[in-house]
Amino acid sequence: MAAERGGEDEALPKLVLIGINQIGSDLIQLVPDIAKRTGIHRIQPGTEAQVNQLIEAGCRELNIEFDDANVIFSESRGDYWLTQQLCQSICALSEVTETCEERRIVHINLARLRQRVVDRLKAAYYPAVKEFCRGQRFRPSNDPYFKLLRAISEQDSSIVDLNELANARPEVHGSINNIKERRLGVLIQSKPICARHFYYNSETKNFAIEDPALFYFLKHLDWNGLRSDCGFRETPKDYEFDFAISFAGQNRELARHVATCRETLDASVFFDEQYEANYLGRTWSREFLRIFGSDSRLVVCFLDSHHREKIWPTFERECFQPRVGDGEVIPIFLDGTVFPGIPRDTVGIEFRWDRDNPRCRMT
Repeated sequence: MAAERGGEDEALPKLVLIGINQIGSDLIQLVPDIAKRTGIHRIQPGTEAQVNQLIEAGCRELNIEFDDANVIFSESRGDYWLTQQLCQSICALSEVTETCEERRIVHINLARLRQRVVDRLKAAYYPAVKEFCRGQRFRPSNDPYFKLLRAISEQDSSIVDLNELANARPEVHGSINNIKERRLGVLIQSKPICARHFYYNSETKNFAIEDPALFYFLKHLDWNGLRSDCGFRETPKDYEFDFAISFAGQNRELARHVATCRETLDASVFFDEQYEANYLGRTWSREFLRIFGSDSRLVVCFLDSHHREKIWPTFERECFQPRVGDGEVIPIFLDGTVFPGIPRDTVGIEFRWDRDNPRCRMT
């Protein structure tokens, strides 16, 4: 919104008011001169006294009284629009559509109230929520966005530090770490319907839902129904990575290429050189034991004579070898080297790669 004050008296200053929320605040930084002259004036929610005053005015007009009006403020958290929606829904559930001839006490059924408001908001928010949860590229097992949004809906605040949330919620720790570095930002940027409702700063790791009505919708949404509607399979374990790549240094170029391809398909891939900064001060032996042993959904291993001879690939192999029998290891056979614990009849990929020839052969 913009308003100008000027006209006949040119001595008067021009005043421009811009309404912009946190989601669009980064735009200001594109014009440094404007950024230096802006002030932040937040629209605060109403106090309990102000909200009660609004409710009382409506009750007088309808000649009614809510049996527990305090619950409305605790539900709306002072948002005026949401307060009006709650009051309207309470009246509709009690079939109060006009001024009552006699004073009437209206009962508030909280469960029915929440369901009615969610139903009314569904057309506005459900498509964006579903698109967010399904990720950039849908797969039945690709549910970290779903788990993240559900965890945020269970918080008191709609602005969340994802590092803190991951540390506080071990059951979704892997999913949050899976997407918070890069994938989450890419998702929001690639889907305009998500960008309109969700904000994420990949540097600070702050995730925000600034629309109180959307946050209310999420808090009381049927998440099991949404999971089914999205087409996700039930996943009892929370993985930090979809794939972990095990390779000898001689095959780093090939591993890098595969990691890049997997990320293009919206998958989280552990490729050591991309995560070195994340594990500063830690020991690779402990991290590899966790990543290759349990915290990756699948292990992709490039097996050849180098993998058998080198120390670190051998350690990685010892970490993931118990998972071979469960079908959680995808072997890429680069030559005919035999590995104890990985039967040659394990279904994998026969791949012959000539580093001096760009043409590779897969059988």
